[in-house]
Amino acid sequence: MPDIVLNGEDLPLEAIAAVARGGARVRLHPSAVRRIERARAVVEEILAGDRQVYGVNTGFGPLKDIRIPADRLGALQLNLIRSHCAGVGAPLPAEATRAVMLLRAHVLARGHSGVRPIVIETLLAHLNADLLPLIPEKGSVGASGDLAPLAHLVLALLGEGEAFLGGVRMPAAEALKKAGIEPLRLGPKEGLSLINGTQMITAVGALALLEAERLAVAADIAGACSLEALKGSHHAFDERLHALRPYPGQVRSAANLRALLSGSDIARSHEDCGRVQDAYSLRCMPQVHGAAREAIRFVREILAIEVNAITDNPIVFPEEGDLLSGGNFHGEAPALALDALAIAAAEIAAISERRLDRLMNPATSGLPAFLTRDPGVNSGLMMAQVTAAALVSENKILCHPASVDSIPTEAGQEDHVSMGPIAARKARSVVEHALLVIAIETLAACQALDLLLPLRPGRGAEAAHRAVRREVSFMEGDRVLTSDIAAVDRLIRDGALRAAVEAACGALR
Repeated sequence: MPDIVLNGEDLPLEAIAAVARGGARVRLHPSAVRRIERARAVVEEILAGDRQVYGVNTGFGPLKDIRIPADRLGALQLNLIRSHCAGVGAPLPAEATRAVMLLRAHVLARGHSGVRPIVIETLLAHLNADLLPLIPEKGSVGASGDLAPLAHLVLALLGEGEAFLGGVRMPAAEALKKAGIEPLRLGPKEGLSLINGTQMITAVGALALLEAERLAVAADIAGACSLEALKGSHHAFDERLHALRPYPGQVRSAANLRALLSGSDIARSHEDCGRVQDAYSLRCMPQVHGAAREAIRFVREILAIEVNAITDNPIVFPEEGDLLSGGNFHGEAPALALDALAIAAAEIAAISERRLDRLMNPATSGLPAFLTRDPGVNSGLMMAQVTAAALVSENKILCHPASVDSIPTEAGQEDHVSMGPIAARKARSVVEHALLVIAIETLAACQALDLLLPLRPGRGAEAAHRAVRREVSFMEGDRVLTSDIAAVDRLIRDGALRAAVEAACGALR
């Protein structure tokens, strides 16, 4: 896998996944080093003079008006990191931690933070050595950036706290020694530059967004398989209908469904059945999936900006030789977007569960109860639908927006906060649940398609069925379902299901 090069310019969202999940290495481009050095020169000039600048030679937050003597500036930065390590809860997952480290290095490399190149080089050395700081998930309100999580990140760079080396938890000092990395010593402003930012919100949110984009296509695949298994009509996906309500997401979902259903024997078998309309969970797939796609598209636009935004305080302007104190660290924009992402994913799961329920019920499916040939002795996929219902119900609770809440902190200095980290974690959970619901629907729809043989579904749906059957056999009698669900979930998450379908019916969008 090619290296990710931080050149001080835009970083695409896909690069985050390449580092977080794919193990891509990261390095600084010489042009970025020059940017970093120019910004640092501004800080050094201030230190050489008598000017009082927040974060450079003052206290922090409500202590902003206290001037710090030159001989105590090192202690100021070290104490800042130690005092802000107040996070609690489970450690941030490894992939999210890698994403946080990448994004923090990227923003510092843009040359508006005033740190030395060694700060970013040390951070990248940790990342490339798979030396990951232990970052507790909880403790940030997403206003002065993700202060507590980022402080825990920095603590490990200093050789304090705990870290994971190759997945093994140990004291950070021991991890640095084993990796052959020297502990970082912070200079003026560098501690503040490392912890002022929205990188935890953005890292967790960006990974959830990329999964949500995978979810949107998987929902069309699962829905097509269910529609065929339920002998639904293809007419609701006619291109002419969707041209009259041309939301891009709706149009794309309808186009996907037409491609997935093309060439269906099942459709031809019930052309004259007399059914006028299908239930909404079948007929309105483009409208519901499409609305979710619109929200997902909005979230991508927001996070593409946030990933590349300078969210420090104060911010260095090397060309003017100036530092400006502002509020770019406030996480409101990604918080609002990630609340929307959770709602979008929850709706995809909700309509999927309704299709799944129709597959289970012989009154709506025309198939054996719970898709087993011997109901009574066998319970079939009964509990799979119950699991999906539980996940959908939990999603409804998680979809209460975090961004509408605010609790003043730091003696009223931070009197409005975004709660963006909570929005990001909730979005991640809802997307994970939705992917599992889609996996369960796909598993059930494939079982139902087997019960319709020798009739064959559309080309895309048939390819999805074959891909599932390579991993999960037809359920002739009852068995443990957890491993079956996990197998289909892996097919969706690693892209194998989509690849198999696209090989048969063309690219999905």
